[in-house]
Amino acid sequence: MKDALAIHRWLLSHQIHHEIVRLPRALTCADDLPAILHAEPASCIRVTVFEVTTRASREPVAVVTTVASPPRPGAVGALLGARRVRPAPAFLVNSATDYAATSVSPLLLPEELTVLIDERLADPDDPDELVYSPTGERRTALRLRTLDLLSLTRGKYVDLQATRHKTVRMPGSREVRPVMGLPRCESPPALL
Repeated sequence: MKDALAIHRWLLSHQIHHEIVRLPRALTCADDLPAILHAEPASCIRVTVFEVTTRASREPVAVVTTVASPPRPGAVGALLGARRVRPAPAFLVNSATDYAATSVSPLLLPEELTVLIDERLADPDDPDELVYSPTGERRTALRLRTLDLLSLTRGKYVDLQATRHKTVRMPGSREVRPVMGLPRCESPPALL
């Protein structure tokens, strides 16, 4: 499993100024960062891993957002054209990210993992603003500049807050499917 030391060494090799912050109490999940550090939820980064089922496969997808705006499964499903999106179980998060499931860092994620980044992170008010991120350990967090975090985090920038993504239940099916746009006037209304 990756930890604060692996992240620290990697950031040093990239000559990125950062700080590993010792937490006064243990994290139960990344959502605890604002309360423990007395920081704004918008300055605390979280990674949510979903299990996404498409026609061809079932795979984990990591979504990087802030604690203030967690991703909705419907939005992720609509972006990927998925049949089903659900939070990934802990064992899948551990194996897909090589981090503890409760504190996944956006750095050093495996190349084969699909990573989506909330595009609102790419437009900070101040690029030198400091953000906090989990390190894979329950007792530490990473503090670095937003610009540095974004330059080192690989993934695709997406709009997770586009007009409300909707899901509908298709007649005669148990599956819920994302709706990508408004129905045409001549089509019958979808059953909910």
